[in-house]
Amino acid sequence: MMEHQSAESPTVVRLAEYTKADLEEILGTSDDPFGVASTGLTWLPKEEHFGVRLEGRLVAHAGLLRLPVAIGGAELEVIGVGGVAVAPDMQGRGMARLGVTAALTHASTLGPEHALLFCRPPLVALYQRLGWHPLDEDVTVEQPEGRVVTMPLKTMVTPLRDGARWPSGPVRLRSLPM
Repeated sequence: MMEHQSAESPTVVRLAEYTKADLEEILGTSDDPFGVASTGLTWLPKEEHFGVRLEGRLVAHAGLLRLPVAIGGAELEVIGVGGVAVAPDMQGRGMARLGVTAALTHASTLGPEHALLFCRPPLVALYQRLGWHPLDEDVTVEQPEGRVVTMPLKTMVTPLRDGARWPSGPVRLRSLPM
């Protein structure tokens, strides 16, 4: 009688780098893998990367970047989360949760009290299930040549420590978006 072997469990890894080949391994080749080219925005690369591997294959990614933000009269830093990607054949299997949770666990050690991300409207419910909260007010971001534009995507935040409260007031990311 043959034994039934269970599928390998996904493994979360910190990636030393995240290349175009890694992105293509997850999402395939596309001129607009994140569906945000229509915004016309210039985006920052992430500085820290977390991946999810399943049976040796990179199936998900989440990146982090420390960013300056002005909220009302306060100047502070947030951890920007971006580049979240899950292979199409792995969606709905908890891979985004694994990657984003690993990234946020690390982010909680970096000092800022909140993480911030921008997402397309169809993904808002997913991020809400992961504990993120949509901001009601518009958020402005910087772009090349000193332009400041209103972010067309939904801005969402999550606390990185107990008791952290998002300040009230207009929000301006003092950098390119991540």
